[in-house]
Amino acid sequence: MILIAGALVALDVARSERDARPAARTGATAEAGPSGQADVSGASAVPPSSSPPATPHGVPASAVLREGNGTFAFATGQGPVLGTSGGLQRYRVAVENGIDIEPGVFAAAVDAILGDPRSWIGEGTLRLQRVPLTVAAQFTVYLATPVTSEKMCREDWMETQQYTSCRLSSGKVVINLARWLTAVPDYGAPLDVYRAYAINHEVGHQLRQWHELCPGPGLPAPVMQQQTLGLEGCVANPWPYLDGKRYRGPSATQ
Repeated sequence: MILIAGALVALDVARSERDARPAARTGATAEAGPSGQADVSGASAVPPSSSPPATPHGVPASAVLREGNGTFAFATGQGPVLGTSGGLQRYRVAVENGIDIEPGVFAAAVDAILGDPRSWIGEGTLRLQRVPLTVAAQFTVYLATPVTSEKMCREDWMETQQYTSCRLSSGKVVINLARWLTAVPDYGAPLDVYRAYAINHEVGHQLRQWHELCPGPGLPAPVMQQQTLGLEGCVANPWPYLDGKRYRGPSATQ
């Protein structure tokens, strides 16, 4: 479940990936999931510490830095405008210091994902551009260690168990370093596919997209499905646009 404090905050928190178990907060209420029951999916979805997630690219989960110093380095320079038409949204990219990943390397990966015609620019109604820290932006994509990412997600009262990623109402898109390096067990696709999913899913929340469900066994998973929690019979898919059309599943809020 996600605990919320006030209706305005609730609209944003509800869009964040609900594979996060919220911490208790006095006076807050529990948000019901699609079944009408309080959403506790994150509590059961987090693998026990004795069973680390698989690592599709061979990096042991035990080698992932669990906690950084909480400070960030921002990618410098300005990226190209991604997309051909529509309103322009600017974003920054930041990497936690000390994780041995250069901000420019992560920024290049983010740019490539968001610049793919199957990503959010696919409909021709949105353009995106990465900018440096000195330029105003609508959102920032952070790559943070599990401990730091959990602390950041708690700003909107979300508890990630140091496992999942989130998007905050303040425009912070927080990608958990462990997920970036190891994906999730039984995802059934290469690491780059999961990385594209993670970026597109959380940026999708920034673009006011709600959660969706698997439309049927063997079909591509909608990008707004909580694929981190399991594919529910669908096949891994990191893109919101397939064959030039917006691909959706049933709403998870009904």
